Formats: sequence, C-alpha cells, structure tokens
Amino acid sequence: MPDVRLAMATALPGFTVESVSVLGEGLDNVAFEINNDLLVRFSRSSDRERTLREVGLLTALRPVSPLPIPEPLFGPDEAGQNCFAYRKLPGVPLLDAPACGDPERIVATLADFLRTLHAVPVDQVRHLVETDDQPLPEWRDDAAETYSLIADHVPARFRRPVEAFLADAPPPGPAGLVFSHNDLGIEHVLVDPRSSQVTGIIDWTDAALTDPAYDFGLLFRDLGPLAAPPPELHDRAVFYARCSLLEDLAYGIEAGRPRYAEKSLASLDWLFPPPGAGGSR
Repeated sequence: MPDVRLAMATALPGFTVESVSVLGEGLDNVAFEINNDLLVRFSRSSDRERTLREVGLLTALRPVSPLPIPEPLFGPDEAGQNCFAYRKLPGVPLLDAPACGDPERIVATLADFLRTLHAVPVDQVRHLVETDDQPLPEWRDDAAETYSLIADHVPARFRRPVEAFLADAPPPGPAGLVFSHNDLGIEHVLVDPRSSQVTGIIDWTDAALTDPAYDFGLLFRDLGPLAAPPPELHDRAVFYARCSLLEDLAYGIEAGRPRYAEKSLASLDWLFPPPGAGGSR
C-alpha cells in the first residue's frame, strides 16, 4: 500500500491528516479519502509521466468542461510518489445509485458532455494523451477470449447471441479520432441521486485520442436504450458496448466486485437479446 501520510506531508507541509480511508480500488489506481475532504489517487504503475500528463490534462480541460472535473492540488513531483490529489467532488458514483429519478436527464447531460469533448481541437491535447486506435477485429478477439473464461456465468438464453456476435465480422473502423474520456462507464459519473444532476466526471487515466463511438457505447452498455448511440456512430458503439460488457462481467467476477457483475448481466437484455426478443441486433 502507498504511504499516504508521507505523500501528504511531502506535498502539503503543515497539513494535518486527521483521517485516511480507502475510497476505491480499480485496475489502474487506488484512491484514499483524507479528512472527508481530499482525495489522493495513487497509480499502480510506475509511469509518473502518465500521471503528470493527466494532471496537465485536467488543468487544461477545466475551462472548457461543461461538467465538474477534478482540480489537481498536487502531483507526483510535489508528493514524491506516483499520485495526485484533488478536493472531493460532490455526489456518488452512478454505479451505486442506479435508481436515480430522472435517467433521461442524466443521459442528455452525458451526451452533451461527450459532444463537447469530441469538439476539443486535437492539437490542443495531443501532447497530454495517448492514441487509442486498437483495430476492431482485435477488440472482438479479446472479447472472445474473455467470454471463453466466463461463459458459465452467462445465462443460457444469452449464450447463442453472444457467440453469434463473436463469430461475426466487426463493423468498419472510424474515419478519424477525437479526444474523449475513453472510460465513461457509470462508475466514473458522479450524481446527486435526489436531483439526478451529474455532479462530476472522475478518473481520466485513460483519456485519449480515440473512436468517438467508444464512450457512447459505454453509456449504452450501462444505461440501456435511453442512451441509444447517435445514428452515425450506432454500429461501432453497439460493438464496443458488447465487447466491454464481457470485460466488465469478467472483472466483476474475478475481482469480487458484484455491482460490476450485476450491471453487466442486466445489460445482456438489450445488448444480446435472445431470438425474438428484439434489441440492438
């Protein structure tokens, strides 16, 4: 485990740490809450340059983002460890608040947010992000390998549609790449459950120049038909939604994260409907 108190003392001399708690863990990061106010996120990687780029990206995006995003207080250079800190944003992850009263409002807000990100001139962020342009056949092959490991966890009525998808050719790739969050699942969307207001977008580790259909696909995967992708992106977005559903299901099972497994199994209804049930095929 990282030395949270040492990082705080190094970056913010004189700051009093009254409490430290683990806020969450993922494949890339582990986050701690300090004094119920600050969040310090440590990378599991030794790549400090990547964290520094994320700090620079968040700083550059704050003036243009229509939704709140983290405002870095310090980064790896100040802390001496591969981490950065920001004041905790209000709200709870949408993953943990599935019964928000106005899902249409949330979907519309997130769609507008993505359109704003996709309009950011590529040259303004190229030095701060990587390019993620994995060919779609590789996506399908990775999904097939994942499915082979978790097929027993997929209810029988969905297995034929999943296997038909994995045997089919993927759609054509994108004509161009845009800047995007590149991991806009509902675990990274903060909301006020009472008002259905989106209060923040977190975890920009994977932000990249990528296919504009990808994040729309994640919203469709997690939020269902209300989040139907734009027509011009539909086929690729559905493709990404299906591949990433299998990835999230595997993660939920292997990492003991039941909410990921539950949301993935629920998404089978609209992403892999059995014959005669309708859906996105």
